[in-house]
Amino acid sequence: MSTANTAMPAPPDYDVIICGAGPVGLSVAALLQKRGMPAQRIALIDAKAAKQAAQDPRTIALSHGSQQILHEIGAWTLMASSVTSIDQIHVSRRGHFGRTLINREDYGLPALGYVVRYGALVTALSAALRPTGVTVLRPAQVAAIDEQGLQANVQLADGRTFSAGIVVQAEGGVFSEQTAKALQRNYAQVAIVGHVASTAGIAHRAFERFTAEGPLALLPQDDGYALVWCTRPETAQRLLALDEKTFLHELGEAFGGRVGRFSSCSPRHSYPLGLNAEPGASARTVAIGNAAQTLHPVAGQGLNLGLRDAVVLAGALTRTTSGPAALEQFSAQRRRDRNATIRLTDLMARVFASAPDGAPSQALLGFSLGLIDVVAPAKRVLAEQMMFGWR
Repeated sequence: MSTANTAMPAPPDYDVIICGAGPVGLSVAALLQKRGMPAQRIALIDAKAAKQAAQDPRTIALSHGSQQILHEIGAWTLMASSVTSIDQIHVSRRGHFGRTLINREDYGLPALGYVVRYGALVTALSAALRPTGVTVLRPAQVAAIDEQGLQANVQLADGRTFSAGIVVQAEGGVFSEQTAKALQRNYAQVAIVGHVASTAGIAHRAFERFTAEGPLALLPQDDGYALVWCTRPETAQRLLALDEKTFLHELGEAFGGRVGRFSSCSPRHSYPLGLNAEPGASARTVAIGNAAQTLHPVAGQGLNLGLRDAVVLAGALTRTTSGPAALEQFSAQRRRDRNATIRLTDLMARVFASAPDGAPSQALLGFSLGLIDVVAPAKRVLAEQMMFGWR
């Protein structure tokens, strides 16, 4: 009696394919390799050429916890000369009682966080990953991802197709039209970004200043500050149209005189703000970082949350032989930190995006800042969330 031969399915090309070679995607690839996954079983795909990513001038605020992750990967020593440490964080409400000051000395740390340009960060991560032998395909545009039984297939725009046991979507800013509209509905705010100099800056002190329309952040960088000023769209349009001298005057009116007079400003840019907090996942695909949650920049938690995603996902995928089971573990382990961070940033953003000027909710936030500064346990909770996230 003969039996028919049953062809075994071909093994996937890779154990893990990561779509997106930004800081979070690069970190996942490096951490997987560090934790024992063979480099030849990992692939990284990105639509941008490495040189294009390296020239990105955006400013990133890294928490102390993120610095520890980058140190483990081997990227920190490659970028340490490009960062500015944050030794103090001053949080206040413009024109109202209430402020809190968080100092690194209170927690026995070398710094509360660090300020670095996006381009310097991805350059260091790319350099740390290069000797490992992880496959990097760039520039290469992902056209579709299709799950089929024991694997997922990634089709590129040029027609090539690669398969993997798990596909990680780490490409921030890739949203459907429906999600993009949801982002616009969540917050009617725009962020104005640039680099400013002042006459009496305070070295290594970051500021989070709540104005009537939203948070205004100054991050110490080079000989001045990286500016992130969140306002309503009509205000942003007016501010962007001002000449430099008038813009700096209005910035001073909104921020106050804690760093003296603002004396110069780089070209200003803007981008709309919104919340996307519905991480996509299936049996063999998972979204992390900005692909899973896009947060309002208040408190500077977006990238730091994404790097914590990377650590937990790498651990789950290298501890568990079943890819789907690893993704279930990842989702369960990240739920508390994600939810807490999203609630914090969302609440603070909504108070100023939707409440009228002088509303009780705005006054209550100002009062809370003053209370936090005198209640040590509350201050520690806020500081540890900013430095490490919920653990």
